[in-house]
Amino acid sequence: MNDLHIFLKDSHFLDRIPEGYYEKIQIGAAIMRPEQDGFDLAAADMVLVGCADWWGANRKSEYGTGPDKVRKYFYQMYHWHDKVTIADLGDIRPGATPADTRSALVAVLQEVHNAGKTAIIIGGGHDLMLQQYEVYKRNNETAVATVVDMLIDLDETEGPSDKGFLMEMLTETPNHISHYNHLAFQIYYSHPAMVDTLNKLSFDLYRLAKLREDYDEIEPVVRRSNIMSFDMTAVRYCDAPANTKGSPNGLDGEEACMMAQFAGLADKLSSFGIYGYDETNDTNDMTARLIAQMAWYYADGCQTRKKGIADGAEALLEFYITIEGIDTAFVKNKYNNRWYVRLPQGALMPCSYKDYQIACSGELPERLLREMERLS
Repeated sequence: MNDLHIFLKDSHFLDRIPEGYYEKIQIGAAIMRPEQDGFDLAAADMVLVGCADWWGANRKSEYGTGPDKVRKYFYQMYHWHDKVTIADLGDIRPGATPADTRSALVAVLQEVHNAGKTAIIIGGGHDLMLQQYEVYKRNNETAVATVVDMLIDLDETEGPSDKGFLMEMLTETPNHISHYNHLAFQIYYSHPAMVDTLNKLSFDLYRLAKLREDYDEIEPVVRRSNIMSFDMTAVRYCDAPANTKGSPNGLDGEEACMMAQFAGLADKLSSFGIYGYDETNDTNDMTARLIAQMAWYYADGCQTRKKGIADGAEALLEFYITIEGIDTAFVKNKYNNRWYVRLPQGALMPCSYKDYQIACSGELPERLLREMERLS
């Protein structure tokens, strides 16, 4: 493993808290950190990284302190997840230029990715998702990307921007995005042409109202993701008062935690970024508390995933169905009740029990139909 210290701030949150801040059964007592003797990234299941860089949202903004505000509440939560080892690398060291800061974040994320671990980024501007994507570019790998955001950030801008980063991520050549999902967007803030373009590209879009119809349909979407980001503007203002650019509508706090729990269940996820937290506008630290709870629920999903037996042959039951003349195999993991459908080339695509029920009625599930269109 490369020495990560050159990319990280010298001072860690744990260096600045008083003795007795947390109890032995709270998360703060279980945190692994790079300064510890024998620290081994390979032993961690989730790896916290702070990067409160706002340059893509406001060229004049300073590096923030939001990640430590989240740690303040996360560290005092009780550590119910004995199978989940948590490392906290601290915050990315601000560079001489925004590009330097972003390069440092990529270097750390690449190290976590190459170790087969998942980074949980507590970030500033949502455009930092480009650094999650950059890891796959550098490794010459493709990624399924999922974004939870009330807006579709496809504006044409000069340089990195939280309003236009998706344009760069989805349209550059060569491209390393194999599929894109957008969750919880609010349609009255979305340009019809943007929505139409993404639909024509066979990407999957779930507006807020559709997402709420059946959350079990969202879990397979998140499960197949490699990189995922969550913009706090997706949460309604009353549940996240730091969202001065938010909306009276949106996900509530419980739904935000559910999205984080789904991320914890995703065994292919290499990074999960939580962006858009401006601590200067946070009434009674309510948004920081919510993000801390999201991190706790990520660990909860990770614990559930680790308890289940891996998707090996001994765990899988196959059900063969002919749909509209197409022989199709649905696969269920008997230990964790997760469902898959076997694609024509043999790969397993996450799906839901509802997809299987639709197939049993003789119809082709929309999820499978769209995937077959993408493969054709």
